[in-house]
Amino acid sequence: MGMSRPTLTVGLIGYQFMGKAHSNAYRQVGRFFDLPMDVRMKTVCGRNEAAVSKAAGQLGWEGYETDYRKVLDDPEIDVVDVSTPGDSHREIAVAAAKAGKIVFCEKPIGNTLGDAQEIYDAVVAGGRPSAVFHNYRKAPAVALAKQMIEEGKLGRLYHIRAVYLQDWIADPKFPLVWRLQKDKAGSGAHGDIASHIIDLGRHLLGEFDSVTGLLHTFIKQRPLAGEIDDRLGAAASTDTGEVTVDDASLFLAKFKSGAIGTFEATRFAVGRKNHNRFEINGEKGSIVFNLERMNELEYYNNEDPANVHGFRLIQATDGGHPYAGHYWPAGHIIGYEHTFINLVADAVTAIANGKSPSPNIEDGLRNQIVLDAVERSNASGGWITV
Repeated sequence: MGMSRPTLTVGLIGYQFMGKAHSNAYRQVGRFFDLPMDVRMKTVCGRNEAAVSKAAGQLGWEGYETDYRKVLDDPEIDVVDVSTPGDSHREIAVAAAKAGKIVFCEKPIGNTLGDAQEIYDAVVAGGRPSAVFHNYRKAPAVALAKQMIEEGKLGRLYHIRAVYLQDWIADPKFPLVWRLQKDKAGSGAHGDIASHIIDLGRHLLGEFDSVTGLLHTFIKQRPLAGEIDDRLGAAASTDTGEVTVDDASLFLAKFKSGAIGTFEATRFAVGRKNHNRFEINGEKGSIVFNLERMNELEYYNNEDPANVHGFRLIQATDGGHPYAGHYWPAGHIIGYEHTFINLVADAVTAIANGKSPSPNIEDGLRNQIVLDAVERSNASGGWITV
């Protein structure tokens, strides 16, 4: 008999859009990556029994629960993945950490900085590893950008210009889903999508030093939401309610390195569906990434001979590019879902080797500190030190 392989057993809280993306990652990761541990999908949890039992079968889970405490009480479960709306992150993640579980959490980790700090403190006190789903770090082209910056290909960094543009709530008749309610979501475009470009900024340029920001709400009243679906939508009712979050978030940033940046996130950029784009300018050149063309990285090398200056297009799809070698031959592109698979592969490998996954709960807290500073700046009208 051979040695039985170590297994990481997962319980997932939440089964909608992110729950589906995470489930796919757990289901696929061992098929593409040669992992030091097997991943076992034991339990998915949600409050609606009919919906969660259907999700369990569809998404590949062995079983389901309707009370998250049952997942925490299960001695077989190693990882508790918190993929619920933000208003329950603190309660579930803190309880999971206190139960001795490894905590995986969706971003932003809390609805407020206080929530995030409590989660961070509980995870640190629990002494177990953690992971946060800032999945865009794990696109091969972004990982290549990180590599190029670390190798000094851009030299000293001057600027980042980052935008995350969507339009799915631009229609004033779009219903008041949970992401438009402060008590459930914490903030609007700010925590939902600005958190992603803040993480990319930190990942690629280092820590923020100070920010000055503006949060704005265009549509103050919306029809109340009926049945919700997993593609961010819902049926509308005839009654209306108040939108209590921002529709757009803009801020200027100074980094500790001396670089500066602009960050804009909105859900009112009509025509933009998931336009997460950044441009970084350094003394030796520039790089450009756009999630809607996520296998590509544009690169301008100022040290090329003058007669061939220009942006070149790198297809980050061959075996020498980060993550790409685990999938298909060069030029056979991967998609959105693979960023989650790559993140889970890295997290499982780190945990098996006794290391801390990246990004982890500390990244989640540092992200929240920036989000909070922008909110305070919006209120005060001035620069806030991060």
